[in-house]
Amino acid sequence: KNQIKPFFFLIFLTKLTHLCCPDTWTRPLPSKNQTKLANGETEVHHRPKRGWIWNQFFVLEEHMGPDAQYVGKLHSNSDKGDGSVRYILSGEGAGTIFIIDEVTGDIHATKSLDRERKTHYVLHAQALDRNTEEALEPKSEFIIKVQDINDNAPKFPDGPFVASVPEMSEVGTSVFQVTATDADDPTYGNSARIVYSILQGQPYFSVDPKTGIIRTALANMDREAREHYAVVIQAKDMAGQVGGLSGSTTINITLTDVNDNPPKFPQKNYQLYVPESAQVGKPVGKIKANDEDAGINAEIKYSIINSEGANMFSITTDRDTREGIISLKKPLNYERKKTYTLHIEGMNTHIDPRFSYLGSFKDTATLKITVGDVDEPPVFSMDYYIMDVYENAHIGTEVGAVTARDPDSRNSPVRYFMDSKEEGVRYFSIEEDSGVVRTTQPLDREDMPWHNITVMASEVDNPSLLSHVPVTVQVLDVNDNPPEIAADEEVIVCESSRPGQVIQTVTAVDKDDFANGQRFSFALPSQLPVNPNFTLKDNEDSTASIIARRRRFNHLTQELYELPIVVWDGGEPSLSGTSTLTLRVCPCQRHGRIRTCQGEAFLSSAGLSTGALIAILLCIVILLAIVVLFITLRRSKKEPLIISEEDIRENVVTYDDEGGGEEDTEAFDIIALRNPAAAEELKFRRDVRPEVRQHCGPPRGRRSPSVELDVVDVHEFIKQRLVEADMDTSVPPYDSLQTYAYEGQGSPTGSISSLDSPGTHSEQDYNYLDDWGPEFQKLAELYGEADSDVTT
Repeated sequence: KNQIKPFFFLIFLTKLTHLCCPDTWTRPLPSKNQTKLANGETEVHHRPKRGWIWNQFFVLEEHMGPDAQYVGKLHSNSDKGDGSVRYILSGEGAGTIFIIDEVTGDIHATKSLDRERKTHYVLHAQALDRNTEEALEPKSEFIIKVQDINDNAPKFPDGPFVASVPEMSEVGTSVFQVTATDADDPTYGNSARIVYSILQGQPYFSVDPKTGIIRTALANMDREAREHYAVVIQAKDMAGQVGGLSGSTTINITLTDVNDNPPKFPQKNYQLYVPESAQVGKPVGKIKANDEDAGINAEIKYSIINSEGANMFSITTDRDTREGIISLKKPLNYERKKTYTLHIEGMNTHIDPRFSYLGSFKDTATLKITVGDVDEPPVFSMDYYIMDVYENAHIGTEVGAVTARDPDSRNSPVRYFMDSKEEGVRYFSIEEDSGVVRTTQPLDREDMPWHNITVMASEVDNPSLLSHVPVTVQVLDVNDNPPEIAADEEVIVCESSRPGQVIQTVTAVDKDDFANGQRFSFALPSQLPVNPNFTLKDNEDSTASIIARRRRFNHLTQELYELPIVVWDGGEPSLSGTSTLTLRVCPCQRHGRIRTCQGEAFLSSAGLSTGALIAILLCIVILLAIVVLFITLRRSKKEPLIISEEDIRENVVTYDDEGGGEEDTEAFDIIALRNPAAAEELKFRRDVRPEVRQHCGPPRGRRSPSVELDVVDVHEFIKQRLVEADMDTSVPPYDSLQTYAYEGQGSPTGSISSLDSPGTHSEQDYNYLDDWGPEFQKLAELYGEADSDVTT
């Protein structure tokens, strides 16, 4: 078989190759065939020489015979059968797996091959002259393919599997798909053609033989009846024929829950005993309905559907146990009502409409509650009490009374007493039989306006049963505290204060309480002489204004003043108190803002202690020392201008001198660098005013700078400076512009400034200069002194 197939393939390949590239596979022969034509001419035919006789070979895998497996035969037309041709084989597996008979060209496989490891081998064949070792044919490439046999069974690499499907699913619902793999050649035969079948899991599930899809095969599978299924799937190659290899896997299928079961109470009637002493809001019982479903499909909501039970009780759902917790909404009273009937409903919270045909997913039950009689503690007539009493009341004054009774049918007498656990001073006591509350200590509203106490009551027959009630006592106010001036800060008096100026507005405080608001009156003490510096004005709105009575205070002359003030309250009876204010004199800025005061004021206002100030000053000194040390080190590291005395090159001397701008004409004079002798001879002071001509005449008082400039001959001064500039031979060879501003003289109208006007003192008041700020403070002081001199 391996010899016949290559032969026919060789014929087609040889002819096709000869047409395309004849030098590759064929070689011309010297022999010629002649044919006579009709016209008598002879046609010469050149018959091409055939080359290699070889083809693609096949070898079966897994050969287990004792002899080497025959693969095929190589033959060249140059081989005449006399043994003069030697065949050589090279390439993959040549000499180890594949051997060739050098004389006949037969190829054999010496080892068993596995197609799953290597599918083909590429080799090269060559025919040589045995005598000359010359190549009779060029080296040619051919392939030996390993032919597959069915030696691998199908496998499920990821098994076993887990799948799920909802219960009650329809027939044919897809559950899962399995896929098996086969290592055999899928292109050859049926070795890798797989068919699926179910070995275990019928009649509940089925499998598609070609795709491996598992589907439900039985309708209405109920999770509550059976939840887990183990399905075994087989995969068989050779299309399922006899002799094929097979593999299997297991799929664990779980039915998931759907809400197809309504809740059910195990019984329709229940009974519950609850004592009347049960606390409101606390659980008193439980009830539970069963649901065969799981998860959210089994969640139940409980409710009380009748008004009798819903008014007294409530029910909630415990999510962990799915129980209905019954709690008390209002206190029970055995003497009023002894039984209650509750209609309780349990309903699913997640309903599936697909199963609505099964009915309503809810159920009801009846619960009868019996109230038990209990000996109860006394009950106060009110939940809390509020009483009041005036402060400074006598000890034993009645504040109020509390009342309690026994709610039981026996109506046992009640005894009252204070809670012994309360700490602190006891200001009140209670009468044991009547419940009257009285004072035991003097009360001060300003110290404690409210008192909270706890009164307890117990039955005489059963002292262990106690009840409590809070009592709040308000202490009413009595006018027993005199008022006083509210002076949180120091009163500041500006040095520039004028008579009638308001220094500060003061108010008063009183510890007492006035229902209609506090009313205060102010005045200076009548027994003291009239204060020459300050007076007080009652504004009749519970405030008073301190007013200056004279002009110009001086903190150097007297810094502190004391002002006693008497204030009356509006109580019954009216009380008064005297407070002394300290007034400090300080220089002020505009609008009365403080400019400077003594150092103690600033230090105290800053809230810094002496130790803190010393620490701050010490830090500043250390920082300054570090800065000075840093500057000194930097200067010491500067290199000298002239590095070496022997360096005779021209040195450039640099002067780092910053001038004062375009108006500074004398910032740096370079005359000394060019001609020091000439500079000394022609050095004139340009920063002095020219000489003023002397005029004889009587003194006219203070003279302004403008008047002095009028008597200066500025024209002569400018001419003198011009001559100096022209004669100065030491100036640079460029023009120098020197500017002199001169307004002129001889105005017929004269000056309009009041400062140059001689004459008598003006009656104008210059006190307004005090309000112009610190820039005009000195001017205000000059005119203030002038006014004082004139007045004197």
